[in-house]
Formats: sequence, C-alpha cells, structure tokens
Amino acid sequence: MSRLLAMALVVGVLGIAISCGVDTPESVAEPGVGDIAPTEAANIQVIPVDPTDGGLRAHLATKVLDVGKQRIAFLLVTEKALVKAPYAEISVAHADGAAPPTQVTASFNEWPYGVRGSYSAAIDFPTAGNYLLTASVDDADVVGEVVIPLEVVADSPVPSLGDATPPSVTKTLSDGLDLTQLTTAYTPDPELYQLSIADAVADSKPDVIVFASPAFCTSPTCGPQVDTVSELRVAHPDAANYIHVELYDNPAEIQGDLNKAKLVGTADEWGFTKIDDWTNESWVFVVDSDGVIRHRFEGFATLTELEAALADVG
Repeated sequence: MSRLLAMALVVGVLGIAISCGVDTPESVAEPGVGDIAPTEAANIQVIPVDPTDGGLRAHLATKVLDVGKQRIAFLLVTEKALVKAPYAEISVAHADGAAPPTQVTASFNEWPYGVRGSYSAAIDFPTAGNYLLTASVDDADVVGEVVIPLEVVADSPVPSLGDATPPSVTKTLSDGLDLTQLTTAYTPDPELYQLSIADAVADSKPDVIVFASPAFCTSPTCGPQVDTVSELRVAHPDAANYIHVELYDNPAEIQGDLNKAKLVGTADEWGFTKIDDWTNESWVFVVDSDGVIRHRFEGFATLTELEAALADVG
C-alpha cells in the first residue's frame, strides 16, 4: 500500500469515526509522510435520532438519487461502534404518504482493509420528491431503527440509468503519457488506461468505467475502488473494456499539494462538479454494448456488486 493511500485511509477512518461518535483506539497514529498532505476527510454529518429507537445513527452515502431504480447506500452506527449486522430491513415511502412503502432488505458490504462498511439495496422511486427511508436492525448486538430523509430528483446532473454514455475523450497511454501522468494510484494496472471512454463506447463490448483519485480521495475507498475494478478485469478479462479516469488532470505535479490540483474536464462533462458539496468521491458506471448506462455506483461498490452488474449487461 502506498504511503499516500495509507494516509488517506487513516484520515478517512478517523473522520468517519469521530463524526459518527465512534470511539477510536488510542493506538491509531498518523503515519509519517513528511510534507505530504492529502485532502482532509469529508465532514460526515450523521442524523440525530431519539435514543428510544436503539441509539442508531445514520450516514447516507448516496447523494444523487433519480427517479427510477436506484442503488442506495448508507452507514449505520451506534455511539460506540459501526453496525455490521449482515442485513438491515428498510422501508421507503414518499413523505406525503400517498403510496404504500417499498420493503426491501439491504446487505452489509465491508469496505477493503476492514476499515468500515455500508449497507446497500436497490430501490424503485416512481416520482421525484422527498422520501423517508426507515432502516431497522434486529441483531444479537444491535436492535433499533433510524429514519433517513431522501431527496429524489427528476433529472440529476450525473448520467443515470438508461442514459447514453457521454463519449468523453479521456487520456490514455497511447497519447504518449506514462502512468504517473494518468493516475495517482501507487501500483496502477496499465490495462485500465488503454482506451478513452469515447473509444470504448464506440465498440461492441460493455464497459466498466471508474472515476476516482486513489491517492487524494476524501474517503478511504477510492484507491480500493480502482483496485476492485482491476480485480474485476482480471477475473473477466474479455467481458468488457475497463477504464479508470483519474479525477485530477495533473497527478504528477500535485506531489501532495492539492492547491496545485486541476480537475479533469471529464468531471464537468459527467456532472460531478454540479453535485452539492462534491469533492472527489468515486463513481463506477457499467455500460452495455450499445453505450447505454445500466448500472451506476456512487461510492464504493464491492466486487460482488460489480460482477452482478457486468453479468447483467454481458
């Protein structure tokens, strides 16, 4: 693991733990990284709830929700620890109560290196508006529920399911660049930098596209997300084109100083910069052979989730 990624992991873990009121071990120390200073961890705000509900708190990891079937992810914590029960039962209803709630089971997905984890499930939102998600856990260690407000929009700035993939001309190794000019990953997979998005969507293969800045993410999952896409490629080399787009246009020049960082133009083309309070969180899109987006993952997606999405478009 790179020193930059190690720093980002520790900062991300501490930021989540502190903001969620989770006790952090005194033995966790910041690694020595000289003057290298990755971006600070996101200030994750948790939703306070009445203590009679079992003391659960929640953090919504999915900021962008459109009408239609959406993958939603969230973290659950108590005052002392992250909730890691295998499942959480969730009920989602429009805030006006006009329609009966949708009932589904969300599965817990541990993030790489065992630092944290989140629950995720697919929910169908028939109309735009305000919704309430009630998550309940009945486990040996935790019993309780928490209500999470959601906002669903008719048309988000980020390409959604059913949209044509923007044919962005992204940088590749064939442009005469080396890997240090294409990614902040410590041990990059060269196969993720062979094709631009425009080239990939023009051929007959499905595509898996990950946007992330491995060394300078505001959470501990961007580097592992790129690694997971690489793992998917190794497991299914001929099933799709696999592309990593570094969110910073000048990775070789940053050298730990994000004041020098410039976002790639693709971040504007894909609408990330139009998300309220967005910094540089990762996204993964799975595209079918016709260039249509069929699956969208905001934040960390596990190998199991990505394999299922790839099988769906294969």
